[in-house]
Amino acid sequence: MSDFVIMTDSSCDLPASLANEMELTVLPLYVDVDGQKYTNYLDEREISFSEIYAKLRTKCPAKTSAVNTNDFMEPMENLLKAGKDVLYIGFSSGLSGTYNAGAMAARELSEKYPERKIYTCDSLCASLGQGLLVYHAWQEKKKGRTIEEVRDFVEDNKLHLCHWFTIDDLMFLKRGGRVSGATAVVGSMLSIKPVMHVDNEGHLIKVDVARGRKASIKALADRAEKLGVDLQNQTIFISHGDCIDDANYLADIMRNRFNVRDVLINYVGPVIGAHSGPGTIALFFLGRER
Repeated sequence: MSDFVIMTDSSCDLPASLANEMELTVLPLYVDVDGQKYTNYLDEREISFSEIYAKLRTKCPAKTSAVNTNDFMEPMENLLKAGKDVLYIGFSSGLSGTYNAGAMAARELSEKYPERKIYTCDSLCASLGQGLLVYHAWQEKKKGRTIEEVRDFVEDNKLHLCHWFTIDDLMFLKRGGRVSGATAVVGSMLSIKPVMHVDNEGHLIKVDVARGRKASIKALADRAEKLGVDLQNQTIFISHGDCIDDANYLADIMRNRFNVRDVLINYVGPVIGAHSGPGTIALFFLGRER
């Protein structure tokens, strides 16, 4: 197997067990809830995701804390010192400064270790969309692809990584400035649920609305039907904001309608969840376009 390591950050929202199996190096990000800063480890060693969502449900103020170049330097340099090349696949630059901080660290370390290869890819993805892109990169690595071939695979396929999601509580979108206060109030009264996606620039975009929770979840599957490629042979990812029953409902729809090969379900981690709130449901798959 090629002697390089895939690095990402904890916005990928992968289960810790899978990240370990993939031998990833994962830079943890940070979230501040009710004035307390927590490190977002995938294994929930500092605080469980269910606890974070319990706090969010009580309307505790939440925000994310940016990482900087120095946060990346030590984990990247440790790999380079160990004789490993590095491929960093980072959180969308359209949503965070995380990727740019990682790319800057990579440029500095490339000058210090000219004998090593260190590449960065802006995933333009978030949550398990980023995780699914990393997963596919790992699958390519397992085939014996070189670091350049895996990097090129990521660049060639990232705009085919479809992100479709719905938010249960519009007030969280209001906090983030995504909708107006009036829209949030009226939408909540009428049980209007936005259907959103991550676009080609890596930004969150509202595309449609649905009336009621189940209709909004079914709308995600409708997008997969419209955009998905060879769904029956895909592993799809579903993330949820502490609403596992709804995630399982969507998984059943995907299995029954499209006979998908496999489904992975995990939390929307606290970095994204602080902005999307409890009840978020997201679907990730490969398609013709985003």
